Amino acid sequence: MHVMVIGAAGMIGRKLVEKIAADPGALGYDVTAMTLVDVVLPPVPAGLSVVASALALDVSDPGVAAGLVASRPDVIFHLAAIVSGEAEADFDLGYKVNLDGTRFLFEAIRQEGLRAPYAPRVIFASSIAVFGEPFPEKIGDTFFTTPLTSYGTQKAICELLLADYTRKGVFDGIGIRLPTICIRPGTPNKAASGFFSNILREPLAGKEAVLPVDESVRHWFASPRSAVGFFVHAARMDTARIGPRRNLTMPGLSALVGEEIEALGRIAGPKTVALIRREPDPVIRRIVAGWATDFDAQRASELGFTAESTFDEIIRIHIEDELQGRIGHG
Repeated sequence: MHVMVIGAAGMIGRKLVEKIAADPGALGYDVTAMTLVDVVLPPVPAGLSVVASALALDVSDPGVAAGLVASRPDVIFHLAAIVSGEAEADFDLGYKVNLDGTRFLFEAIRQEGLRAPYAPRVIFASSIAVFGEPFPEKIGDTFFTTPLTSYGTQKAICELLLADYTRKGVFDGIGIRLPTICIRPGTPNKAASGFFSNILREPLAGKEAVLPVDESVRHWFASPRSAVGFFVHAARMDTARIGPRRNLTMPGLSALVGEEIEALGRIAGPKTVALIRREPDPVIRRIVAGWATDFDAQRASELGFTAESTFDEIIRIHIEDELQGRIGHG
């Protein structure tokens, strides 16, 4: 099986490739080749036992997707995107990368299949940003998508395309609506949701972090480890169980910002919590106010997708995976 990861230099892409490198049977079949693609050259992890190609390409540039699909990968993970805050700030770039890039990829697969039978499995990284207020207390699997951001709109359009191309037999598609992934390792990015991770990651590293919203803000979370698990499960599951509604809201944890901070205090102590500085940001507050806060992800749960149930668990996973299990208690 030939696996392609588009967006392989991003946080989830890197962790997904590392998972396959550490556990070659993770996807449920023998992976014999991998193609790693991103706008910057993706890293190839040490110990990867299959033939791997790393390419610095932008799938939103005309012709790139066709060249990639010509190698006929059996499974394609499409993770490449411009994140929420950047897509809102740069309208043209958001639509180029998030919509045009996805459409180019889907159409390249269709054209390849017209030459000779070809229908790979395509796993697309969507987002809970496809939902917009007013919200019920819990958003169920039948709630409609009315996004209130450019990023959410772009993802919602791609979800419709994925369902239609799947219905036509072009590929076997699954859309994974990711919760906000927390705690994201590395440095802050341009996502409007970045502060959810920043207020935990930076203090755990002994650095100050800024909280731009009230502690009463509630949101929907899962760890990077769970995010990788979502994509691995989507690659190996029996898609006949999904039916025609191919986009799935992933399980997660609904929690207040204040509950995040309380969990940080239990695990790392009051001196760590004291590194969080309150600095209201009206732009971030306005964006966050339009986001969903809680979900009933029944379909995904019944299909075998799982996530954390407490913030203590999310923080401990970050410590295990990124800090080698070492953390003081100050």
